Amino acid sequence: MKELLANITWHTLAGPHSKYATGTGDARRYAPGFPPIVGFADIEHPNLDALAPYCAPGEHFYCDGWSGRAPAGWSIDDESTMFKMVWAAPMPSADEAPEAVPLAGEHASQALALAALTRPGPFGPRNIELGEYFGCFEGERLVAMAGERMHAGGLREISGVCTHPDHQGRGLARRLVAKLVRRQMQRHETPFLHVMRANANARRLYERMGFRDHQESVVRVISPK
Repeated sequence: MKELLANITWHTLAGPHSKYATGTGDARRYAPGFPPIVGFADIEHPNLDALAPYCAPGEHFYCDGWSGRAPAGWSIDDESTMFKMVWAAPMPSADEAPEAVPLAGEHASQALALAALTRPGPFGPRNIELGEYFGCFEGERLVAMAGERMHAGGLREISGVCTHPDHQGRGLARRLVAKLVRRQMQRHETPFLHVMRANANARRLYERMGFRDHQESVVRVISPK
């Protein structure tokens, strides 16, 4: 698990999500429409030259685990750190969000709009194709969601966790995450997630739920010049 998590993006893009990705034998990205994330076989010495033909000017990509200098032709637009957190508690005993609706293609525009408003992380119009996504609705309006993104081996990421500002404080996101944890563990998978260092409230919530810090790593936003 430790080796997979250390470079989970590459193991995902070169493995289970290869059909959603493009690139080479040592540098890959999610295809346009999916989250703008790139991965490299050698995370400490990423082959950005190999990736360049698969990127367009003006695109910006998230990159995990690399802290070296940018090569010619690339810019580092932003840098921070994030925690990989892994579930370390028993399976939730019951589905805490039985009312949640599975999200499908007809919900893609609402999911994208909610992600744009709340900024849970890199999100594209086709994100909900990457795994199970569930949402809570008020009438026909999507007000909270959570879903799955990367996975490799027995690891499955929980991602896209967000709640509309008008509906926060009701525990919707927490219940959706618990629902996904339960479903993943029923499939004998190990849930994990990413949380930015600056998002202390979310990290405390995940700790209370049963997630534990596994690793803190550099995360960058990069772009071709």
